[in-house]
Parts: sequence; C-alpha cells; structure tokens
Amino acid sequence: MVLTRDSRYVAVERVKRDPAFAKALLDEAVTLFLNGEPDTARLVLSDLVNATIGFERLATAMGKPAKSLHRMLSTNGNPSMDNLALILGVLRKRLRVKLASRTVKAA
Repeated sequence: MVLTRDSRYVAVERVKRDPAFAKALLDEAVTLFLNGEPDTARLVLSDLVNATIGFERLATAMGKPAKSLHRMLSTNGNPSMDNLALILGVLRKRLRVKLASRTVKAA
C-alpha cells in the first residue's frame, strides 16, 4: 500500500530543514506570476506563508484580516497588485532576500 502526504505539510517540513528551499519557493512563485500562471503561484505562496511566517503574523504585518489573506492566496483568489507586493515584501524581509528581475531574449 502506498502512503501519500499532503504537499503542504511536506513543504512546511522541508522549509524548516532547508532555508534555501524557502527562497526557492519564493523565486518559483514570482516566476509563476510573471509567466502567467497565477493560480499555481498563489498556491506556492500560500504554502510558503504557512511554512514561514503564518497567516496570522502576515495579517498583522500587512494590516489585513488573516481570512482575507487566505482567500487571496486560494485557488480562486485574486489579490490586487498592492496586496501581492505587500505579501512579497513581508516574505522577502522574513527570508532576507532581494528580488530582482532581468530580461532574457526569447528564442
């Protein structure tokens, strides 16, 4: 019999063991947004929030209700650019990373 585990719990455990993984998740979420995959990006961000700061502390840092943040980062969420920037800013500070963009010529 094959046992399966919810990917959210796997992400939380991995982030606790490997801080570089948390940074990679943040990078992946931003890349997904920029590449037109916002549904997946929101889910990655939700997992990252759960694994690092938690929704209650994120809500306090942003001055928003935690329930609203849960909705924003859900499958059907639709965060405004302002809210997305705030979420990324809080996570960036928490993980001590700089976000930078660069362009790559298309093939």
